Amino acid sequence: MKRLLGILFFAATGVYAEWGGELRFCLHSEPKTLNPLMVEDEASETIRYLTGGVLIRVNRQTQELEPELATAWKISPRGQSITFQLRQGVAFSDGTPFSAEDVAYTVRALMDPALHSPTGDAFRSGSGAVEAQVLAADRVIITFPAAVAGLERLFDQVPILSAHSPKKEAAVLGPFVVSKYTPGSEVLLERNIHFWKMDARGRHLPYLDAIRLDIQQNRDIELMRFTRGELHLINTVDAESFTRLAQQAPSQVYDTGPSLESEMMWFNQNPNAPFPEYRKAWFRSKNFRRAISAAINRADLCRVIYFGHAQPAAGPISPANRYWYRAQLKPHTYDPKEALARLRQEGFRLVGDRLCDREGHPVEFSMITNSGNKARERMAAMVQQDLAAIGIKMNLVTLDFRSLIERISQNLQYEACLLGLTNYDLDPNSQMNVWLSSANNHQWYPNEPKPATAWEAEVDRLMQAQASTVAREKRKEYFDKVQEIVADQAPFIYLVTKNSLSAISPKLQNATPVMIRPQTYWNAENLILGTAQLARNAR
Repeated sequence: MKRLLGILFFAATGVYAEWGGELRFCLHSEPKTLNPLMVEDEASETIRYLTGGVLIRVNRQTQELEPELATAWKISPRGQSITFQLRQGVAFSDGTPFSAEDVAYTVRALMDPALHSPTGDAFRSGSGAVEAQVLAADRVIITFPAAVAGLERLFDQVPILSAHSPKKEAAVLGPFVVSKYTPGSEVLLERNIHFWKMDARGRHLPYLDAIRLDIQQNRDIELMRFTRGELHLINTVDAESFTRLAQQAPSQVYDTGPSLESEMMWFNQNPNAPFPEYRKAWFRSKNFRRAISAAINRADLCRVIYFGHAQPAAGPISPANRYWYRAQLKPHTYDPKEALARLRQEGFRLVGDRLCDREGHPVEFSMITNSGNKARERMAAMVQQDLAAIGIKMNLVTLDFRSLIERISQNLQYEACLLGLTNYDLDPNSQMNVWLSSANNHQWYPNEPKPATAWEAEVDRLMQAQASTVAREKRKEYFDKVQEIVADQAPFIYLVTKNSLSAISPKLQNATPVMIRPQTYWNAENLILGTAQLARNAR
Protein backbone atom coordinates (compact mmCIF):
# COMPACT_ATOMS: atom_id res chain seq x y z
CA MET A 1 0.00 0.00 0.00
CA LYS A 2 2.85 2.41 0.80
CA ARG A 3 4.38 1.72 -2.62
CA LEU A 4 1.05 2.43 -4.35
CA LEU A 5 0.48 5.63 -2.38
CA GLY A 6 3.96 6.82 -3.28
CA ILE A 7 3.27 6.29 -6.97
CA LEU A 8 -0.09 8.07 -6.76
CA PHE A 9 1.40 11.00 -4.86
CA PHE A 10 4.16 11.65 -7.33
CA ALA A 11 1.88 11.20 -10.35
CA ALA A 12 -0.70 13.57 -8.85
CA THR A 13 1.86 16.27 -8.10
CA GLY A 14 3.41 15.95 -11.56
CA VAL A 15 6.90 15.35 -10.18
CA TYR A 16 7.20 12.02 -11.96
CA ALA A 17 5.15 9.00 -12.88
CA GLU A 18 6.24 5.48 -11.93
CA TRP A 19 9.67 4.13 -11.08
CA GLY A 20 11.08 1.23 -13.03
CA GLY A 21 10.67 0.30 -16.64
CA GLU A 22 13.12 -0.39 -19.47
CA LEU A 23 14.48 2.42 -21.61
CA ARG A 24 15.20 1.36 -25.18
CA PHE A 25 17.33 2.99 -27.89
CA CYS A 26 19.89 2.02 -30.53
CA LEU A 27 23.62 1.68 -30.90
CA HIS A 28 24.69 2.15 -34.51
CA SER A 29 27.55 -0.34 -34.37
CA GLU A 30 28.92 -3.15 -32.25
CA PRO A 31 30.81 -1.94 -29.17
CA LYS A 32 34.46 -2.64 -29.85
CA THR A 33 35.27 -3.08 -26.17
CA LEU A 34 33.71 -3.26 -22.73
CA ASN A 35 36.99 -2.22 -21.11
CA PRO A 36 36.36 1.43 -20.14
CA LEU A 37 40.03 2.35 -20.47
CA MET A 38 40.17 1.20 -24.10
CA VAL A 39 37.17 3.06 -25.52
CA GLU A 40 37.56 4.72 -28.93
CA ASP A 41 34.21 4.16 -30.66
CA GLU A 42 30.80 5.73 -30.08
CA ALA A 43 29.00 2.52 -29.09
CA SER A 44 31.59 1.66 -26.43
CA GLU A 45 31.50 5.25 -25.20
CA THR A 46 27.72 5.01 -24.69
CA ILE A 47 28.15 1.94 -22.50
CA ARG A 48 31.03 3.53 -20.60
CA TYR A 49 29.01 6.67 -19.90
CA LEU A 50 26.02 4.71 -18.56
CA THR A 51 28.03 2.31 -16.41
CA GLY A 52 31.21 4.10 -15.37
CA GLY A 53 31.58 6.06 -12.16
CA VAL A 54 33.99 9.00 -12.42
CA LEU A 55 35.69 11.28 -9.91
CA ILE A 56 34.54 14.46 -11.64
CA ARG A 57 31.77 14.92 -14.21
CA VAL A 58 31.42 17.68 -16.80
CA ASN A 59 27.75 18.63 -16.62
CA ARG A 60 26.58 18.37 -20.24
CA GLN A 61 24.02 21.14 -19.73
CA THR A 62 26.15 23.77 -17.95
CA GLN A 63 29.55 22.51 -19.21
CA GLU A 64 30.85 23.06 -15.65
CA LEU A 65 32.61 20.54 -13.42
CA GLU A 66 30.64 18.72 -10.74
CA PRO A 67 31.87 16.44 -7.92
CA GLU A 68 31.01 12.77 -8.29
CA LEU A 69 33.11 10.11 -6.54
CA ALA A 70 35.42 12.91 -5.46
CA THR A 71 33.83 15.44 -3.13
CA ALA A 72 36.73 17.88 -3.56
CA TRP A 73 40.03 18.19 -5.43
CA LYS A 74 43.05 20.47 -5.48
CA ILE A 75 45.66 20.99 -8.19
CA SER A 76 49.20 21.96 -7.22
CA PRO A 77 50.38 25.46 -8.21
CA ARG A 78 52.55 24.06 -11.03
CA GLY A 79 49.79 21.81 -12.34
CA GLN A 80 51.75 18.58 -11.91
CA SER A 81 49.63 16.92 -9.26
CA ILE A 82 46.01 16.65 -8.19
CA THR A 83 44.73 15.54 -4.79
CA PHE A 84 41.25 14.02 -4.47
CA GLN A 85 39.06 13.81 -1.39
CA LEU A 86 36.79 10.83 -1.99
CA ARG A 87 33.17 10.12 -1.18
CA GLN A 88 32.71 7.63 1.66
CA GLY A 89 30.25 4.77 1.93
CA VAL A 90 30.33 3.98 -1.80
CA ALA A 91 30.41 0.44 -3.22
CA PHE A 92 30.90 -1.13 -6.64
CA SER A 93 28.01 -2.89 -8.36
CA ASP A 94 29.01 -6.22 -6.77
CA GLY A 95 29.18 -4.70 -3.29
CA THR A 96 32.98 -4.30 -3.14
CA PRO A 97 33.80 -1.14 -1.13
CA PHE A 98 35.26 1.85 -3.00
CA SER A 99 38.43 3.50 -1.69
CA ALA A 100 41.53 5.43 -2.69
CA GLU A 101 43.20 2.13 -3.60
CA ASP A 102 40.79 1.80 -6.51
CA VAL A 103 41.69 5.27 -7.82
CA ALA A 104 45.40 4.50 -7.61
CA TYR A 105 44.86 1.13 -9.31
CA THR A 106 42.87 2.77 -12.12
CA VAL A 107 45.48 5.45 -12.77
CA ARG A 108 48.30 2.90 -12.88
CA ALA A 109 46.35 0.76 -15.33
CA LEU A 110 45.41 3.81 -17.41
CA MET A 111 49.01 4.94 -17.76
CA ASP A 112 50.55 1.49 -18.27
CA PRO A 113 52.47 1.74 -21.58
CA ALA A 114 51.64 -1.88 -22.34
CA LEU A 115 47.90 -1.10 -22.35
CA HIS A 116 48.04 1.72 -24.93
CA SER A 117 44.89 3.30 -23.51
CA PRO A 118 43.43 5.98 -25.83
CA THR A 119 42.01 7.70 -22.75
CA GLY A 120 45.42 7.67 -21.09
CA ASP A 121 47.03 9.50 -24.01
CA ALA A 122 45.44 12.78 -22.91
CA PHE A 123 47.29 12.57 -19.57
CA ARG A 124 50.78 12.06 -21.02
CA SER A 125 52.59 15.30 -20.24
CA GLY A 126 56.26 14.36 -20.56
CA SER A 127 58.79 11.60 -20.10
CA GLY A 128 58.62 9.82 -16.79
CA ALA A 129 56.09 7.82 -14.84
CA VAL A 130 52.79 8.96 -13.41
CA GLU A 131 52.61 8.24 -9.68
CA ALA A 132 49.45 7.52 -7.68
CA GLN A 133 49.88 7.63 -3.89
CA VAL A 134 47.21 6.62 -1.39
CA LEU A 135 47.24 9.13 1.48
CA ALA A 136 44.25 7.67 3.32
CA ALA A 137 41.29 5.43 2.56
CA ASP A 138 39.46 8.47 1.20
CA ARG A 139 42.38 10.54 -0.09
CA VAL A 140 44.75 10.07 -3.03
CA ILE A 141 47.31 12.20 -4.88
CA ILE A 142 48.29 11.72 -8.53
CA THR A 143 51.55 13.26 -9.75
CA PHE A 144 52.59 13.75 -13.38
CA PRO A 145 56.10 14.32 -14.78
CA ALA A 146 55.01 17.70 -16.20
CA ALA A 147 52.03 20.03 -15.98
CA VAL A 148 48.80 18.80 -17.60
CA ALA A 149 46.57 21.62 -18.80
CA GLY A 150 42.89 21.23 -17.96
CA LEU A 151 43.84 18.25 -15.80
CA GLU A 152 40.67 17.99 -13.71
CA ARG A 153 38.35 17.94 -16.76
CA LEU A 154 40.12 14.90 -18.18
CA PHE A 155 38.84 12.74 -15.32
CA ASP A 156 35.33 12.97 -16.79
CA GLN A 157 36.50 10.23 -19.18
CA VAL A 158 38.07 7.91 -16.56
CA PRO A 159 35.70 5.40 -14.92
CA ILE A 160 37.18 4.02 -11.72
CA LEU A 161 37.98 0.30 -11.70
CA SER A 162 37.99 -1.95 -8.66
CA ALA A 163 41.39 -3.04 -7.35
CA HIS A 164 39.85 -5.96 -5.44
CA SER A 165 36.65 -7.17 -7.12
CA PRO A 166 36.91 -10.60 -8.78
CA LYS A 167 34.70 -9.17 -11.55
CA LYS A 168 37.48 -6.74 -12.51
CA GLU A 169 36.21 -4.04 -14.92
CA ALA A 170 32.73 -5.59 -14.90
CA ALA A 171 32.31 -4.16 -11.37
CA VAL A 172 31.22 -0.56 -11.90
CA LEU A 173 30.30 2.57 -9.97
CA GLY A 174 27.84 4.09 -12.44
CA PRO A 175 24.02 3.92 -12.44
CA PHE A 176 23.82 0.81 -14.64
CA VAL A 177 25.77 -2.41 -15.07
CA VAL A 178 26.17 -4.61 -18.16
CA SER A 179 23.91 -7.62 -17.66
CA LYS A 180 24.09 -9.24 -21.10
CA TYR A 181 25.78 -8.62 -24.44
CA THR A 182 24.50 -10.48 -27.48
CA PRO A 183 26.74 -9.61 -30.46
CA GLY A 184 24.77 -8.42 -33.46
CA SER A 185 21.65 -7.97 -31.37
CA GLU A 186 21.73 -6.00 -28.12
CA VAL A 187 23.44 -4.89 -24.93
CA LEU A 188 21.29 -5.06 -21.80
CA LEU A 189 22.13 -2.77 -18.89
CA GLU A 190 20.46 -3.28 -15.53
CA ARG A 191 20.06 -1.00 -12.55
CA ASN A 192 23.10 -0.87 -10.25
CA ILE A 193 21.51 -1.56 -6.86
CA HIS A 194 24.64 -0.20 -5.13
CA PHE A 195 24.69 3.15 -6.98
CA TRP A 196 25.46 5.89 -4.47
CA LYS A 197 23.21 8.73 -5.68
CA MET A 198 19.81 9.53 -4.19
CA ASP A 199 17.08 11.93 -5.23
CA ALA A 200 15.81 14.81 -3.09
CA ARG A 201 13.39 12.47 -1.26
CA GLY A 202 16.06 9.93 -0.35
CA ARG A 203 15.15 7.45 -3.09
CA HIS A 204 18.10 5.51 -4.51
CA LEU A 205 18.78 6.28 -8.16
CA PRO A 206 18.47 5.37 -10.98
CA TYR A 207 14.71 5.31 -11.47
CA LEU A 208 14.89 2.97 -14.47
CA ASP A 209 15.22 -0.78 -14.01
CA ALA A 210 17.11 -1.33 -17.26
CA ILE A 211 18.32 0.10 -20.55
CA ARG A 212 18.19 -2.12 -23.64
CA LEU A 213 20.57 -0.99 -26.39
CA ASP A 214 19.59 -2.55 -29.71
CA ILE A 215 22.43 -2.80 -32.23
CA GLN A 216 20.98 -1.30 -35.40
CA GLN A 217 23.06 0.29 -38.14
CA ASN A 218 20.15 1.18 -40.42
CA ARG A 219 18.94 4.67 -39.47
CA ASP A 220 15.70 4.29 -41.47
CA ILE A 221 14.73 1.22 -39.44
CA GLU A 222 15.63 3.09 -36.25
CA LEU A 223 13.36 5.98 -37.23
CA MET A 224 10.51 3.61 -38.14
CA ARG A 225 10.77 1.83 -34.80
CA PHE A 226 10.75 5.17 -32.97
CA THR A 227 7.58 6.28 -34.73
CA ARG A 228 5.97 2.96 -33.79
CA GLY A 229 6.80 3.55 -30.15
CA GLU A 230 9.31 0.69 -29.95
CA LEU A 231 12.18 3.05 -29.06
CA HIS A 232 12.16 5.89 -26.54
CA LEU A 233 14.82 8.12 -28.04
CA ILE A 234 17.14 8.75 -30.95
CA ASN A 235 20.24 10.49 -29.67
CA THR A 236 21.20 12.05 -33.01
CA VAL A 237 18.86 12.46 -35.97
CA ASP A 238 19.96 13.57 -39.43
CA ALA A 239 18.35 16.77 -40.71
CA GLU A 240 16.21 15.11 -43.38
CA SER A 241 14.72 12.58 -40.97
CA PHE A 242 14.29 15.30 -38.35
CA THR A 243 12.28 17.42 -40.79
CA ARG A 244 10.09 14.44 -41.74
CA LEU A 245 9.52 13.49 -38.10
CA ALA A 246 8.78 17.10 -37.17
CA GLN A 247 5.86 17.05 -39.60
CA GLN A 248 4.46 13.86 -38.06
CA ALA A 249 5.14 14.49 -34.36
CA PRO A 250 6.49 18.01 -33.72
CA SER A 251 6.37 17.56 -29.94
CA GLN A 252 8.91 14.73 -30.10
CA VAL A 253 11.81 16.45 -31.90
CA TYR A 254 14.44 18.76 -30.46
CA ASP A 255 16.87 21.16 -32.12
CA THR A 256 19.10 22.43 -29.32
CA GLY A 257 21.35 24.52 -31.56
CA PRO A 258 24.94 24.05 -32.73
CA SER A 259 26.55 20.71 -31.95
CA LEU A 260 30.25 19.86 -31.79
CA GLU A 261 30.05 18.34 -35.28
CA SER A 262 31.29 20.23 -38.34
CA GLU A 263 31.80 19.49 -42.02
CA MET A 264 35.00 20.62 -43.72
CA MET A 265 37.22 20.10 -46.74
CA TRP A 266 40.96 20.28 -47.23
CA PHE A 267 43.64 19.92 -49.88
CA ASN A 268 46.46 17.38 -49.83
CA GLN A 269 49.66 19.40 -49.29
CA ASN A 270 51.98 16.45 -48.74
CA PRO A 271 55.04 16.90 -51.00
CA ASN A 272 55.12 13.14 -51.61
CA ALA A 273 51.55 12.99 -52.93
CA PRO A 274 51.32 11.32 -56.39
CA PHE A 275 49.98 14.20 -58.51
CA PRO A 276 51.62 17.02 -60.52
CA GLU A 277 53.77 19.64 -58.82
CA TYR A 278 51.77 22.52 -60.24
CA ARG A 279 48.68 21.29 -58.40
CA LYS A 280 50.67 21.00 -55.17
CA ALA A 281 51.63 24.66 -55.69
CA TRP A 282 47.93 25.58 -55.94
CA PHE A 283 47.09 23.77 -52.73
CA ARG A 284 50.02 25.32 -50.83
CA SER A 285 48.80 28.81 -51.75
CA LYS A 286 46.87 30.58 -49.01
CA ASN A 287 45.13 32.75 -51.61
CA PHE A 288 44.02 29.67 -53.54
CA ARG A 289 42.56 28.08 -50.41
CA ARG A 290 40.89 31.33 -49.34
CA ALA A 291 39.48 31.75 -52.86
CA ILE A 292 37.90 28.29 -52.72
CA SER A 293 36.44 29.21 -49.33
CA ALA A 294 34.97 32.47 -50.66
CA ALA A 295 33.42 30.67 -53.63
CA ILE A 296 31.32 28.30 -51.50
CA ASN A 297 27.83 29.38 -50.48
CA ARG A 298 27.60 28.08 -46.91
CA ALA A 299 24.14 29.56 -46.33
CA ASP A 300 22.83 27.48 -49.24
CA LEU A 301 24.42 24.34 -47.77
CA CYS A 302 22.65 24.96 -44.46
CA ARG A 303 19.31 25.67 -46.15
CA VAL A 304 19.28 22.95 -48.82
CA ILE A 305 21.21 20.08 -47.22
CA TYR A 306 20.27 20.57 -43.58
CA PHE A 307 16.83 22.18 -43.96
CA GLY A 308 18.00 25.10 -41.84
CA HIS A 309 19.28 22.88 -39.00
CA ALA A 310 22.91 23.95 -39.41
CA GLN A 311 24.89 27.16 -39.59
CA PRO A 312 27.94 28.36 -41.54
CA ALA A 313 31.13 27.34 -39.76
CA ALA A 314 33.86 29.84 -38.91
CA GLY A 315 36.61 27.64 -37.50
CA PRO A 316 37.67 24.59 -35.52
CA ILE A 317 35.57 25.32 -32.43
CA SER A 318 31.77 25.27 -32.45
CA PRO A 319 29.63 27.87 -30.65
CA ALA A 320 28.43 24.89 -28.59
CA ASN A 321 31.82 24.94 -26.84
CA ARG A 322 31.02 28.01 -24.80
CA TYR A 323 34.38 28.76 -23.20
CA TRP A 324 36.80 27.98 -26.03
CA TYR A 325 34.77 29.36 -28.93
CA ARG A 326 36.34 32.45 -30.54
CA ALA A 327 33.23 34.55 -31.10
CA GLN A 328 35.12 37.24 -33.03
CA LEU A 329 35.70 34.84 -35.92
CA LYS A 330 33.03 34.93 -38.61
CA PRO A 331 32.27 32.42 -41.39
CA HIS A 332 33.79 33.26 -44.75
CA THR A 333 31.22 35.27 -46.68
CA TYR A 334 30.08 33.89 -50.03
CA ASP A 335 31.76 36.21 -52.54
CA PRO A 336 32.76 34.89 -56.01
CA LYS A 337 34.29 38.27 -56.85
CA GLU A 338 36.64 38.01 -53.87
CA ALA A 339 37.49 34.47 -54.96
CA LEU A 340 38.49 35.60 -58.47
CA ALA A 341 40.41 38.60 -57.11
CA ARG A 342 42.49 36.35 -54.84
CA LEU A 343 43.15 33.96 -57.71
CA ARG A 344 44.30 36.81 -59.98
CA GLN A 345 46.86 37.75 -57.31
CA GLU A 346 48.36 34.28 -57.79
CA GLY A 347 48.46 34.54 -61.59
CA PHE A 348 45.24 32.63 -62.33
CA ARG A 349 43.02 33.93 -65.15
CA LEU A 350 39.79 33.02 -66.90
CA VAL A 351 40.16 31.67 -70.42
CA GLY A 352 36.61 31.60 -71.68
CA ASP A 353 34.72 29.90 -68.90
CA ARG A 354 37.72 27.93 -67.57
CA LEU A 355 40.16 29.09 -64.92
CA CYS A 356 43.84 28.53 -65.75
CA ASP A 357 47.00 29.04 -63.73
CA ARG A 358 49.91 31.25 -64.83
CA GLU A 359 51.39 28.35 -66.83
CA GLY A 360 48.13 27.70 -68.66
CA HIS A 361 47.05 24.57 -66.77
CA PRO A 362 43.25 24.39 -66.41
CA VAL A 363 42.27 24.32 -62.74
CA GLU A 364 40.83 20.88 -62.20
CA PHE A 365 41.04 18.54 -59.23
CA SER A 366 39.18 15.64 -57.64
CA MET A 367 37.59 15.61 -54.20
CA ILE A 368 36.87 12.39 -52.32
CA THR A 369 34.19 11.78 -49.73
CA ASN A 370 32.59 8.71 -48.19
CA SER A 371 29.78 6.98 -50.04
CA GLY A 372 26.48 6.32 -48.32
CA ASN A 373 26.41 9.64 -46.46
CA LYS A 374 23.61 11.36 -48.36
CA ALA A 375 24.10 14.80 -46.82
CA ARG A 376 27.83 14.78 -47.52
CA GLU A 377 27.38 13.60 -51.10
CA ARG A 378 24.85 16.39 -51.73
CA MET A 379 27.14 18.93 -50.12
CA ALA A 380 30.01 17.87 -52.36
CA ALA A 381 27.75 18.26 -55.40
CA MET A 382 26.80 21.80 -54.33
CA VAL A 383 30.46 22.72 -53.77
CA GLN A 384 31.13 21.36 -57.26
CA GLN A 385 28.50 23.74 -58.69
CA ASP A 386 29.84 26.75 -56.76
CA LEU A 387 33.39 26.15 -58.01
CA ALA A 388 32.19 25.69 -61.59
CA ALA A 389 30.78 29.23 -61.38
CA ILE A 390 34.36 30.59 -61.10
CA GLY A 391 35.77 28.29 -63.79
CA ILE A 392 37.06 25.43 -61.64
CA LYS A 393 36.29 21.82 -62.57
CA MET A 394 35.97 19.65 -59.50
CA ASN A 395 35.48 15.91 -59.98
CA LEU A 396 33.62 14.12 -57.22
CA VAL A 397 34.74 10.64 -56.13
CA THR A 398 32.82 8.67 -53.49
CA LEU A 399 34.56 5.81 -51.69
CA ASP A 400 33.67 3.36 -48.97
CA PHE A 401 34.95 4.66 -45.66
CA ARG A 402 37.80 2.16 -45.32
CA SER A 403 39.15 3.01 -48.78
CA LEU A 404 38.87 6.73 -48.05
CA ILE A 405 40.84 6.41 -44.80
CA GLU A 406 43.49 4.40 -46.65
CA ARG A 407 43.90 7.19 -49.20
CA ILE A 408 44.17 10.06 -46.73
CA SER A 409 46.38 8.26 -44.21
CA GLN A 410 48.49 5.78 -46.21
CA ASN A 411 48.86 5.99 -49.99
CA LEU A 412 48.03 9.74 -50.30
CA GLN A 413 46.16 9.15 -53.56
CA TYR A 414 43.78 12.07 -53.32
CA GLU A 415 43.81 15.81 -54.01
CA ALA A 416 41.00 17.11 -51.81
CA CYS A 417 38.73 15.53 -49.22
CA LEU A 418 35.36 16.37 -47.65
CA LEU A 419 34.69 14.86 -44.23
CA GLY A 420 33.15 15.64 -40.89
CA LEU A 421 34.78 16.29 -37.53
CA THR A 422 33.28 15.55 -34.14
CA ASN A 423 34.87 16.89 -30.96
CA TYR A 424 33.90 14.75 -27.99
CA ASP A 425 36.03 16.76 -25.57
CA LEU A 426 35.58 20.48 -25.00
CA ASP A 427 39.23 21.07 -24.11
CA PRO A 428 41.66 22.04 -26.92
CA ASN A 429 44.16 19.47 -25.66
CA SER A 430 41.98 16.89 -27.40
CA GLN A 431 42.98 18.52 -30.71
CA MET A 432 46.73 18.24 -30.20
CA ASN A 433 46.79 15.32 -32.68
CA VAL A 434 45.34 17.65 -35.34
CA TRP A 435 47.23 20.91 -34.90
CA LEU A 436 50.77 19.78 -34.11
CA SER A 437 52.65 19.57 -37.41
CA SER A 438 54.15 16.23 -36.35
CA ALA A 439 50.74 14.69 -35.62
CA ASN A 440 49.18 11.92 -37.71
CA ASN A 441 45.80 13.70 -37.90
CA HIS A 442 47.38 16.89 -39.27
CA GLN A 443 45.37 15.95 -42.33
CA TRP A 444 46.65 18.27 -45.04
CA TYR A 445 50.24 17.07 -44.37
CA PRO A 446 50.46 14.43 -41.60
CA ASN A 447 53.63 13.67 -39.65
CA GLU A 448 55.67 16.60 -40.93
CA PRO A 449 59.34 15.99 -40.08
CA LYS A 450 59.51 19.69 -39.23
CA PRO A 451 56.95 22.47 -39.67
CA ALA A 452 56.53 23.07 -43.40
CA THR A 453 55.55 26.72 -42.92
CA ALA A 454 56.20 29.52 -40.45
CA TRP A 455 52.53 29.64 -39.46
CA GLU A 456 52.52 25.92 -38.65
CA ALA A 457 55.59 26.41 -36.47
CA GLU A 458 53.71 29.16 -34.65
CA VAL A 459 50.68 26.92 -34.16
CA ASP A 460 53.01 24.24 -32.74
CA ARG A 461 54.40 26.78 -30.28
CA LEU A 462 50.97 28.02 -29.21
CA MET A 463 49.49 24.54 -28.81
CA GLN A 464 52.45 23.41 -26.72
CA ALA A 465 52.22 26.60 -24.66
CA GLN A 466 48.55 26.13 -23.86
CA ALA A 467 49.14 22.48 -23.03
CA SER A 468 51.77 23.35 -20.42
CA THR A 469 49.98 26.33 -18.87
CA VAL A 470 47.80 25.91 -15.79
CA ALA A 471 45.95 29.24 -15.90
CA ARG A 472 42.78 28.76 -17.95
CA GLU A 473 42.64 32.40 -19.06
CA LYS A 474 46.18 32.22 -20.46
CA ARG A 475 45.38 28.98 -22.23
CA LYS A 476 42.36 30.68 -23.79
CA GLU A 477 44.60 33.48 -25.04
CA TYR A 478 46.97 31.00 -26.69
CA PHE A 479 44.18 28.96 -28.28
CA ASP A 480 42.37 32.08 -29.52
CA LYS A 481 45.52 32.86 -31.52
CA VAL A 482 45.54 29.31 -32.92
CA GLN A 483 41.96 29.76 -34.11
CA GLU A 484 42.81 33.12 -35.70
CA ILE A 485 45.78 31.64 -37.59
CA VAL A 486 43.71 28.68 -38.80
CA ALA A 487 40.93 30.98 -40.00
CA ASP A 488 43.45 33.11 -41.89
CA GLN A 489 45.46 30.26 -43.45
CA ALA A 490 42.50 27.93 -44.15
CA PRO A 491 44.29 24.56 -44.08
CA PHE A 492 40.80 23.26 -43.37
CA ILE A 493 37.93 25.01 -45.14
CA TYR A 494 35.14 24.83 -42.57
CA LEU A 495 31.73 24.64 -44.20
CA VAL A 496 28.92 24.06 -41.71
CA THR A 497 28.34 23.30 -38.05
CA LYS A 498 25.45 20.89 -37.74
CA ASN A 499 22.78 21.43 -35.13
CA SER A 500 22.21 18.91 -32.37
CA LEU A 501 19.00 17.12 -33.40
CA SER A 502 17.30 14.43 -31.35
CA ALA A 503 13.96 12.71 -30.88
CA ILE A 504 12.40 11.76 -27.55
CA SER A 505 9.21 9.85 -26.78
CA PRO A 506 6.66 11.67 -24.61
CA LYS A 507 6.80 8.61 -22.34
CA LEU A 508 10.33 9.57 -21.27
CA GLN A 509 10.38 12.18 -18.53
CA ASN A 510 13.14 14.36 -17.06
CA ALA A 511 14.95 14.34 -20.42
CA THR A 512 16.58 17.67 -21.20
CA PRO A 513 18.39 17.45 -24.57
CA VAL A 514 21.70 19.32 -24.79
CA MET A 515 24.19 20.24 -27.51
CA ILE A 516 27.04 17.90 -26.57
CA ARG A 517 27.28 14.12 -26.22
CA PRO A 518 25.42 12.28 -24.90
CA GLN A 519 22.67 14.67 -25.90
CA THR A 520 19.58 12.87 -24.60
CA TYR A 521 20.70 10.53 -21.81
CA TRP A 522 23.41 12.59 -20.11
CA ASN A 523 21.30 12.49 -16.89
CA ALA A 524 20.36 8.82 -17.27
CA GLU A 525 19.98 8.20 -13.54
CA ASN A 526 17.13 10.75 -13.43
CA LEU A 527 15.20 9.53 -16.48
CA ILE A 528 11.74 8.10 -15.88
CA LEU A 529 9.34 6.18 -18.07
CA GLY A 530 5.71 7.15 -17.61
CA THR A 531 2.68 8.52 -19.37
CA ALA A 532 3.05 12.24 -18.66
CA GLN A 533 4.18 14.56 -21.42
CA LEU A 534 7.87 15.45 -21.56
CA ALA A 535 8.61 18.94 -20.28
CA ARG A 536 9.87 21.10 -23.15
CA ASN A 537 12.98 22.14 -21.25
CA ALA A 538 15.12 22.44 -24.36
CA ARG A 539 12.83 24.70 -26.33
